[in-house]
Amino acid sequence: MKVTVENKKGLNKDLKVFIDKKKMNAYMDEKYEEIKGSVNLKGFRPGKVPREILKRQFGKAVFSEVLDKVLKETTTKALKENKIKPAGQPKLDLKTYGEDKDLEYIISVTELPKVEVKSIENIKFDDYTVKIDEKETDKRINEIAKNQPNFKDAVDGTTAKEGDLVVFDYEATVDDKPFKGGEGKNTQLTLGKNLFLKDFDKQLIGVKKGDHRIVYAVLPENFPEKELINKKAKFKCLITALKNSEEVKVDDQFAKNLGAKDLNDLKSLISKQINDEYKNSLDRLAKNQILKEIETFKLNEIPENLVEEEVKVLSQGMSEEDTKKNRKNFEEIAKKRIKVGLILNEFGEQNKIQVTEQELQSEVQKQIRMMPGQEKMVMDFYQKNPSALASLRGTVYEEKIIKLIKKKAKSVKKEVTKDEAEKILKQAQNQNIDKQINNDEKVSKKKVETKKIEVKKSPSKTVKSKPASKKTKKVSKK
Repeated sequence: MKVTVENKKGLNKDLKVFIDKKKMNAYMDEKYEEIKGSVNLKGFRPGKVPREILKRQFGKAVFSEVLDKVLKETTTKALKENKIKPAGQPKLDLKTYGEDKDLEYIISVTELPKVEVKSIENIKFDDYTVKIDEKETDKRINEIAKNQPNFKDAVDGTTAKEGDLVVFDYEATVDDKPFKGGEGKNTQLTLGKNLFLKDFDKQLIGVKKGDHRIVYAVLPENFPEKELINKKAKFKCLITALKNSEEVKVDDQFAKNLGAKDLNDLKSLISKQINDEYKNSLDRLAKNQILKEIETFKLNEIPENLVEEEVKVLSQGMSEEDTKKNRKNFEEIAKKRIKVGLILNEFGEQNKIQVTEQELQSEVQKQIRMMPGQEKMVMDFYQKNPSALASLRGTVYEEKIIKLIKKKAKSVKKEVTKDEAEKILKQAQNQNIDKQINNDEKVSKKKVETKKIEVKKSPSKTVKSKPASKKTKKVSKK
């Protein structure tokens, strides 16, 4: 294979690739030998079909397959040997090709620009830690205690009031006729929560254990028996137990019920939990500072084809007229995003940052946990959508890069109180920085990398490559 680089125009280059017919015939011989053993033709034993017969039967298909393979391999090799990282898919223009002929073609490629990442170490960003006052921790624990159900049996003769737990059996009818699902045993209802049927529990206020009570309620829109939706039902209720609500005592046992070792351990966990809530938001501001500083880095040239692709993404769903009006603005945004993406990617490559399969699956599980009740749907989505999984991989890749940048860059340590953290975040929101963060987070999700070259099997003069019941909630110690 002979490769010559010609017609250099900035980042655009043409590479002429020449492979003599002797080499091409060797590829063809190899392919014919490969198929010889698997072809079954009437009148010939397996593996004994003459070359001329094979050529007459399968010649065009064999040549197309061989050409496809040679173009892929030689294009990748030519780019690698000339240390060219393509920005997008190269175009292949076939000049000479055919059986028993030399192969000559041109690779037209836009090269990724040389990127300097040393300046990253001079980036400054605010690294916040949030000091949580003990009062804040106690307040959060008391809120948790307040929401924990805790009941004790009421004294006989006591009447039910709001906040009490009523246990009852019932039989329900509509127009004096029983219906499917119209019976219940040991049903528990906390009065005042309105969690059963609308206004149902109000009618149980004042009952005592052993009482019979008639309750009327309208069956809801989501009732399984469609013909009974919005019908008024009559419930004959027998009160089997009454329990008074009791304030939860915040002690070591309470802490153990929540998964902590004791009360002091619970306070430590809750304090960290509150800290993390604010720290995550403040870290987003720090990330935005880093991305903003990277935007100011000098990059001599940005590949026009990448700018064009990004503009298409930005203008997606817009009319042609609106796209033209906003073209200049879109190009500026696109160039910033691409520049930051290229710099982050170069930093990631120089530091050999990779996303392991374990890290990717961990992120998938994280996404699944964010959608309780829809776990299977989320899992199926990622299994059936490779592009979505690739996007998720890009997210993890970017986060690993940002994490390393924070280690190498110059952090300005700032300890703030919870109130100060809230003030900082509110100020950021008022300045519309949150919106900017959301935009900037898209900057480098798509990793710029050298893609595999694919070409159509039917060669033409110019061949383009293809793109590749409520339980106690435990406090996590993580």
